[in-house]
Amino acid sequence: MTPFGRRVREHRDKRGMTLADMASVLGVTPAYLSALEHGKRGRPTFTLIQGVIHVLGVIWDEADELVRLADLSHPRVTVDTAGLEPEATLLANRLAREIGELEADELKRLATVLDEAAARRSRPDGSA
Repeated sequence: MTPFGRRVREHRDKRGMTLADMASVLGVTPAYLSALEHGKRGRPTFTLIQGVIHVLGVIWDEADELVRLADLSHPRVTVDTAGLEPEATLLANRLAREIGELEADELKRLATVLDEAAARRSRPDGSA
């Protein structure tokens, strides 16, 4: 399941809305919506994301989060390491090979490292 799909399902469940109900309102098939939630389809279109936001009745932070998660929910990722350090290519290849074997807590730890690096880069002075 993609991060976007998981969050959409949580919102649907909270509202007592079935996959078929939501798909009907969005004008897509339940099979398509299920495939989107489970990462068997690519990233949703902007129009579909906006439709989901409207159907679920989410606003502000929740809507922004759905847009962000949709952007991060492409199930088939390409990592271009051309021109980067050899360590970047090694890491990308190892991650591609081993990601299916990682436990949830290990994935969270790796994400934390990326979050910390992003936070450090966003500081005006670049300090740690």
